[in-house]
Amino acid sequence: MKQRVITAVVALIIFIPVIILGGVWIDVAAIALALIGLSEMFIMRKRIIISPDFFISALGIITLVLPDGAFVNLPKYLSRFDIFAITIALLLMVTVLTKNRTNIDDIGINTLAIVYIGNGFHSLVAVRGVNGDGLALLCYILVVIWSTDIGAYSFGRKIGKHKLWPAISPNKTWEGSIAGTVCALVGAAIYLQFFPVGYHNFWGMMILTLIFSIFGQMGDLVESAYKRYYGVKDSGKILPGHGGILDRFDSLLFVLPMLHWFGIF
Repeated sequence: MKQRVITAVVALIIFIPVIILGGVWIDVAAIALALIGLSEMFIMRKRIIISPDFFISALGIITLVLPDGAFVNLPKYLSRFDIFAITIALLLMVTVLTKNRTNIDDIGINTLAIVYIGNGFHSLVAVRGVNGDGLALLCYILVVIWSTDIGAYSFGRKIGKHKLWPAISPNKTWEGSIAGTVCALVGAAIYLQFFPVGYHNFWGMMILTLIFSIFGQMGDLVESAYKRYYGVKDSGKILPGHGGILDRFDSLLFVLPMLHWFGIF
């Protein structure tokens, strides 16, 4: 527990100024986090990082993470999607050039990882970049996710008896899950009193908070599912006591894009 707290404090000391500054700082941070997350996916699969398919995948993930403004100087007939499609074509070519040592299944997982991680961290950049409302909106979703995590962990340990989904994550309980969502609602209610965001409709945002808290926990379970499939406890070791980047951003990677789907940015 002491190690977890120390790591969390150090991470916040680094992360909070980046969130406040925004701009190029959060662009660079999001790209770095996405590349680390991609490397964790490779390592979990026991794939070599120093390889053509990793470097091409890295190019693809950078293409997705970058803010929209980074592509304004492209020729009119090219878009972000075209560059992404080029990286996928290059990945498919690797299967031929390596004589199927890197096979179509590997490329399929790489592509999924690029979209899953790249779109999630692009949403981090996009939310912070919302004019006038970006910082407050990003802090709102952090309050929702962190309140859910803290509430589920704390109450689950104390009163949790009924397993939520033991085949995927044996330590999570229904009591912890419900308590986490209640904590998210309380945290969001307090936050929105001071920083109204999104629809600027309190009860509308509370309904969305309920949805975001539930889907944030689903993002956590999704990560538990693929870690269990690959037989690893943590996605990485970069954060002592917490695991890897994917361990810490699993819920956000699921929820941040939802802000756009619900028309909040």
